[in-house]
Amino acid sequence: MTTNPKLECSEFNVDYWHGRCDDEEAGFTHRWHQQIGPVEAGRAGTTLLGFACHAGVVRNHGRAGAEIGPRALRRALSNVPLSGPADVFDAGDVFCSGDRLEEAQAAFAHSVSRLLADGHRVIGMGGGHEIALASFNGLLDARQAAGEAQPKIGIINFDAHFDLRAGPRGTSGTPFRQISERCARDGVAFNYLCMGISRFANTAALFDKARALGARWREDERLTQADLNDAKSELAAFIAEVDHVYMTICLDVLPPSLAPGVSAPSARGVEQAVIEPLVDAVAASGKLRLFDLAELNPELDQDMRTARVAARLVARVTEAWGRDER
Repeated sequence: MTTNPKLECSEFNVDYWHGRCDDEEAGFTHRWHQQIGPVEAGRAGTTLLGFACHAGVVRNHGRAGAEIGPRALRRALSNVPLSGPADVFDAGDVFCSGDRLEEAQAAFAHSVSRLLADGHRVIGMGGGHEIALASFNGLLDARQAAGEAQPKIGIINFDAHFDLRAGPRGTSGTPFRQISERCARDGVAFNYLCMGISRFANTAALFDKARALGARWREDERLTQADLNDAKSELAAFIAEVDHVYMTICLDVLPPSLAPGVSAPSARGVEQAVIEPLVDAVAASGKLRLFDLAELNPELDQDMRTARVAARLVARVTEAWGRDER
């Protein structure tokens, strides 16, 4: 851990939030840029926290550029209409300086834990999928600090890859293996469900590792619209076994036509029309505490396609949380 993780964080930047205003219309016309503000003491809501880092992607021999993903996601989200008044906040970014990945992950985990302890529901904006280790650590730290020695946390990952790789250092391909090791150290069950796995993007050794760790998965070929009800049932059964859910989406789970701006585009991917109702089901479960998106690489994006899909997913989860609060 860093001695002072807050030193790694920026603050709310109003320059990121601007867009269209429709004040001449009757009724509620606010968009995200008109509603969002800095975190306020004593007031909780849905809070964005950026992870401006691609050190794990670079270590994993991927294409750099995801460190500016949070900025692009804010730009895409700014003009998205809200369905009604909402308590939405922006806690700024955690930056990774050079290759200091572990320090950035520690700082992000610290910020996540603090926000959760203050009653916020947190949406992490990557950055590479190395965000997952930091997000999970933040959630586990918060639950343990609240008195749960062995919290039942379920991880739902929409991803073409297991991200269970071995290696002497953490990368964007190792976070869930590292999470399993943290769980083993703390005596916490490793509950991992990965939706959208491509058998042509994971070695046989990774499938063996997933089996050995008790992970569950559903391949991309079994995540079509015809499979949607079965997939929802599988999600519901998994969620029923846990008390808290951490959901993460690696944007490379989507077809490359929808998400060209990622480090490793899918050859197939899972349709947005399938991903969205599954995300909605998780958000409506009442157990989702933390959500993040990873691998948004604006340098590789086309017409902000990937960023717009990511913004839509953020908006859906935020809307679901708002209904839950009402």
